Amino acid sequence: MNLPIVKNTAVVNAPEYVRHHGVKDWVARMARLARPDRIVWCDGSQEEYERLCQEMVASGMMKRLNPKLRPNSYLALSDPSDVARVEERTFICSERQDDAGPTNNWIAPAEMRGTLGRLFDGCMRGRTMYVVPFSMGPMGSPIAHIGVELSDSPYVVVSMKIMTRMGRAVFDVLGENGNFVPCMHSVGMPLAAGEKSVRWPCNAEKWIVHFPETREIWSYGSGYGGNALLGKKCLALRIASVMARDQGWLAEHMLIVGITNPQGQKNYVAAAFPSACGKTNLAMLVPPKGFEGWKVETVGEDIAWIKPHEDGKFYAINPEAGYFGVAPGTNIHSNPNCMKSIERDAIFTNVAETPEGDVWWEGMTDTPPTRLTDWTGQAWTPGCGRNAAHPNSRFTVAATRCPSLDPAWDDPNGLPISAFLFGGRRSDTAPLVVEAFNWEDGVYKAATMGSETTAAIVGQVGVVRRDPFAMIAFCGYHMGDYFKHWLAVGKKVKRPPHIFQVNWFRKDATGKFVWPGFGENMRVLSWIVGRCQGQAHAIETPLGWMPEFDDLHWQGLQFDVDKYASVTDIDRAAWGRELKLHDELFAKLKGRLPQPLALERQLLEARLAP
Repeated sequence: MNLPIVKNTAVVNAPEYVRHHGVKDWVARMARLARPDRIVWCDGSQEEYERLCQEMVASGMMKRLNPKLRPNSYLALSDPSDVARVEERTFICSERQDDAGPTNNWIAPAEMRGTLGRLFDGCMRGRTMYVVPFSMGPMGSPIAHIGVELSDSPYVVVSMKIMTRMGRAVFDVLGENGNFVPCMHSVGMPLAAGEKSVRWPCNAEKWIVHFPETREIWSYGSGYGGNALLGKKCLALRIASVMARDQGWLAEHMLIVGITNPQGQKNYVAAAFPSACGKTNLAMLVPPKGFEGWKVETVGEDIAWIKPHEDGKFYAINPEAGYFGVAPGTNIHSNPNCMKSIERDAIFTNVAETPEGDVWWEGMTDTPPTRLTDWTGQAWTPGCGRNAAHPNSRFTVAATRCPSLDPAWDDPNGLPISAFLFGGRRSDTAPLVVEAFNWEDGVYKAATMGSETTAAIVGQVGVVRRDPFAMIAFCGYHMGDYFKHWLAVGKKVKRPPHIFQVNWFRKDATGKFVWPGFGENMRVLSWIVGRCQGQAHAIETPLGWMPEFDDLHWQGLQFDVDKYASVTDIDRAAWGRELKLHDELFAKLKGRLPQPLALERQLLEARLAP
């Protein structure tokens, strides 16, 4: 629905089905600030999606892929300066600096509002402001929440159509006075009269700003991923984590899977991993040879909202409706369900294009094509010294395309969680799998997670950094208070989930991965499910409960006792060094570190003593 601004106000242009005066007033204020040429109230229809995609093809922002090879799919190539989350430009502007904590960037709210006022003044001149209503989670779910994003990027609109429940029906749920999170976004490239836009508009100056007390999100300068799709990391994690703290639930960087054994018993597991550490692979896992009769079904691959239920359990939803996954390394071996999901109806960003009009990225096939057009638009051949696809290139596709989608994935009541898994990319120290002794020990394990950095963020790759709960970049308040919240939430239910720590990435002396990973992770998952059901054996170790070699199911895999020992051994000297790194993290939290975690630190050191 294309609606020109009348008398520089959006109020008179709102469709009749928009009955929420707060939304209309906010859109009017933002229009007066940004001064777009026109406003489009998005209805979320397929016709709207196809029209916007065609407009982007006409402008050069996207390219339609070969419909015979990749039906109804598109390729977008971003500006080389706009390829990943910009954590150093991401701010939590709480009223008090200490409430943001040492792991977040902070600027005083009044100062930041002044900066944003300057940046957004006229920032949409010559462009269209799209009003994008969206629900994070099933419409009307007691676990879901609503947002409205204003954006001058059609790429954002079509991506939000895939990634959220977006469109007219959201206003029916919102009614006249429902709560919503206002999300203001601009690529930051206004156009003078008659000026033509560039293929991928963005600005060298980038800001991603959150106001936790007022539940607001402002994003400027980037048109890419989590910087621009504000329902994702910004709302679903940074703002939602504050809402969860205040309301007694959890907003987590977690996948959700349902695991059914041959006897028909089903358990749901939520797992936290930093980006590009195998979350999507695990969420869409295909059981390997030897696991006939087992079934793994996908509920979500990135984010979980988890609320306590009166039956004494936690129930979780996937607040998203699509997948924004890392392409490199994804192939028919590592993730066959993902490859089937993106056979059609997908948007690819910053991957390479084949001469036939299909897509390719590193790791997609054993042998690369003889020639490609790389993600920067240059001719590419094997051995030329450049990546064909950007290391953080992505695919965007609806969850309903996933062949392993859980039949209850969209249940508004959520699904009961039996276990939490936490794991990072560690080449040493952390064992293959360990179960926490209790809730406090599990929170300690999650709080002290470390992972080697990847291309999903801007900065140095391969450096080990502490990433508590895989939330270091996404917690919207003080991390010490976040730990305290986790400790408290565990007491809200009579049957809290078991907590496990896993590590698929141990390496041998030559630098090669020892554990085969991918579908073989089912061998660990089946033991975890067995522990939740009170059936699987384990031995006590200084780190927690661990399986012996014979406790895992090995049919179909050649993996001997010595290899198993190399991924489960506990190097006490290495753990002594690891504990010092835990201390460095805890020292940053100063007076807000919960006392139970300090006690768990002492207990762990005592258990590791010779």
